Amino acid sequence: MGSSGERLFEGADWDFHTLQRVHDACEKIARTDLGLDVYPNQIEVITAEQMLDAYSSVGMPLFYKHWSFGKHFAFHEASYRKGLMGLAYEIVINSSPCISYLMEENTATMQTLVIAHAAFGHNHFFKNNYLFKQWTDADGILDYLDFAKNYVMQCEDRYGRIEVERTLDAAHALMSHGIDRYPGKKKLDLRAEEKRAGERRQHEESVFNDLWRTVPNTKAKSKATLTAERRRALLGLPQENLLYFLEKSAPRLAPWQRELLRIVRHIAQYFYPQSQTKVMNEGTATYVHYRIMTRLHEQGRITDGNFLEFLGSHTNVVFQPEFDDPRFSGFNPYALGFAVMQDIERIVTRPEDEDREWFPDIAGKGDVMGVLRDVWANYRDESFINQFLSPALIRRFRMFHLHDDPAESQGIKVDAIHDERGFRRVRRELARQHDVGFIDANIEVVDVDLDGDRRLMLRHTTVKGAQLNETDARRVLQHLADLWSYDVALTEIDGTDKVLKEYVVSPRAAAVAA
Repeated sequence: MGSSGERLFEGADWDFHTLQRVHDACEKIARTDLGLDVYPNQIEVITAEQMLDAYSSVGMPLFYKHWSFGKHFAFHEASYRKGLMGLAYEIVINSSPCISYLMEENTATMQTLVIAHAAFGHNHFFKNNYLFKQWTDADGILDYLDFAKNYVMQCEDRYGRIEVERTLDAAHALMSHGIDRYPGKKKLDLRAEEKRAGERRQHEESVFNDLWRTVPNTKAKSKATLTAERRRALLGLPQENLLYFLEKSAPRLAPWQRELLRIVRHIAQYFYPQSQTKVMNEGTATYVHYRIMTRLHEQGRITDGNFLEFLGSHTNVVFQPEFDDPRFSGFNPYALGFAVMQDIERIVTRPEDEDREWFPDIAGKGDVMGVLRDVWANYRDESFINQFLSPALIRRFRMFHLHDDPAESQGIKVDAIHDERGFRRVRRELARQHDVGFIDANIEVVDVDLDGDRRLMLRHTTVKGAQLNETDARRVLQHLADLWSYDVALTEIDGTDKVLKEYVVSPRAAAVAA
């Protein structure tokens, strides 16, 4: 590690010794100035094509192969070559060691930015946020991805690529409904999961056989009542994790197909915390890279030119179009997250009277990084926005809330303006847009007709009348029916149990489980 003022690099060129110096300089600032706690870092340099490939496989370069990844690769590559899109500067894997992929075409300044952003910003968030602690296994994910990739290849060799793809197609269609959403479940141990992959069939087969066995009649209760109680107990109904239910209870799936469902389910669970922390995760990484790059410039480790190059890229990352801009498609998570982080810094160090009223616990506290590290550890997007979006930031972003109202002549009215009540309404509504309980469809398996046609029955409870898209619903239910191998029925109800719509889908002749 060089002394303060010694340049990390000159110009745009770099080599691996440069990357080591950059990493060490960033690490010193991250640990001493910012107090970050990170996993060990592993830096990988890849080509633009490899970055496209990694980006297309759901950001998981070690993922198993699937045709949909190739489709995404072709789309992204064509768009990139035509100049319609840029590339992700980096991809980072929530693992220990934390792997950051850098694109070899990046300049030395961009590599420094990426290392600060991914290897320290994202890395700290992955290691310390409560959701990742609850749901992910950073120590086991790399070995499990390797196991999954090899297992899929073995299945393709033994059962044929087409049959494996059909199973994965169906599992991917149900991936967002293959997760446990609430704490209290046993934390996944992926290393143990891999070891048990070939050892867990015996108990499941006994439960499975019991499930499909005819239940005798008794004098105490009718056969129908006893059967309903017993089958629901055996199936663990109601069940929101559709992939878990199919893995355990689908009557015609082969053991290798159940293992594929389990693999997809574990990968879906791995991504679950990331889906709830997009604003916080990117906001944290952006705030960290801004602090580190600024400190490197102050120390003379990077030149004015390097810092201007960084600011140009940083400005693009946090750009937020106005609501009437044709490019507006919602709030940029980098922009919103970074703005709230900076606003917290302002409230902690230079509070106004309004801030003291709204944020009495942190206003004027003085310990910026102490407050931010606590925020990064204990919130997700919904609670983060609901707690820390300030009136000052609402004014700066010129936020307002529109509400559909048939009573209004134009059908839409402004429902929240810039007063105290309006600020709270805007904050609450924006937070709700990041609440998985509000934006994800609440679909559960509620029963199976074992005495009749073995139809699988599901229920979708709507929120504020938001029903499923009919075309998408039928496509996903078709995959579900193929895995179940019997009819599947879905009933949509509102909060009063009023039936809004019903679907019934039968398995295809060439179904996965056939």
